[in-house]
Amino acid sequence: MIGEKQNLFGIKPLCMALGIARSSYYWSQRPKPRSTTGMRQPRELSVEECQQVLSVLNEKRFCDQAPAQVYATLLDEGQYLCSERTMYRILAENQQVRERRDQLCHPRYQAPELLATRPNEVWSWDITKLLGPTKWTYFYLYVILDIFSRYVVGWMVAYRESAQLAKRLIEQTLERQQIEPGSLTLHADRGSSMTSKPVAFLLAELGITKTHSRPHVSNDNPYSESQFKTMKYRPEFPERFGCYQDARGFCGEFFPWYNHEHHHSGLGFLTPSEVHFGQAEQRREQRALVLRSAFEKNPERFVRGLPRPPALPEKVWINKPKEAVSKNDSEVLGAVNGPVDSLSHKNGFHNCPILNEQQSGRDLPMDQNQVSEDLAQ
Repeated sequence: MIGEKQNLFGIKPLCMALGIARSSYYWSQRPKPRSTTGMRQPRELSVEECQQVLSVLNEKRFCDQAPAQVYATLLDEGQYLCSERTMYRILAENQQVRERRDQLCHPRYQAPELLATRPNEVWSWDITKLLGPTKWTYFYLYVILDIFSRYVVGWMVAYRESAQLAKRLIEQTLERQQIEPGSLTLHADRGSSMTSKPVAFLLAELGITKTHSRPHVSNDNPYSESQFKTMKYRPEFPERFGCYQDARGFCGEFFPWYNHEHHHSGLGFLTPSEVHFGQAEQRREQRALVLRSAFEKNPERFVRGLPRPPALPEKVWINKPKEAVSKNDSEVLGAVNGPVDSLSHKNGFHNCPILNEQQSGRDLPMDQNQVSEDLAQ
């Protein structure tokens, strides 16, 4: 239409009247490129030549050789069929090119999804190295942590990483916390001790569900990693420990402080022991009274009204479940405010010392690394 009327009105007024951009009109008038579909390249091999190359590649003497070897052999025999790249192209067109070796396909690990709404529902444990007095010497710190309360329910320092020592620590910690079968999930990474058969058999016997992080994904075990960072960033944490007793002495002072004095930012700045033993609401009410008293004395200083203590966490998770069924508020408060009279601060605080090198298994073969009955006090 524009082409028919352009002599009378011009292209610009017609495009404006029709609401068409002039660039679109000029683009539509450009010469159409000639289609190259179905055209053969002048250097392309004919169908007969391609079939001849394929027949040579499939000969018995060449069937197990790469095209580069076939190409070199034919040149030595005074024969040239095509280039090496063309041989690969012909083989690919006939589905005869693939990786000859069996490739290892790693399984796709599913991210663990764990939800905790009360103490002693999900534990996380891990092992970290403590630098010894000289290079390439280490002590191994085992720590079991409740992810809801951040309370360290068990710890141990040893000369080596051992599945038997880990089994003994877990067993005694479960006994001290009076864990009922089917009520606890124990999460860990994929270290040798964590995935060992002694630990797996123990948890299966006690009815404890075990989960593991995905390989090389530290975010799947964040609570243990965060607790190790808190410990190693303390000003009194040394660059190296002089001996085993030095390392155990430091941990013996750090974990009581962490459990009973450290105000955790993830717990509304309450201590892990207050949340773990059901004292959180009582402490929060005391803080609320202090804040109310300060507000009544100087209300003009609080521009946002009556201040309130930080709220308590109702649930925590590792990789938040997509369809998590949350409990109602009364159930959550009932889980947090459990009975305290029957529990002391020492209950669950598992100090597991090693009294000598024989018990630690330092100089024993792997099959003789047994744990004695007096491993824990």
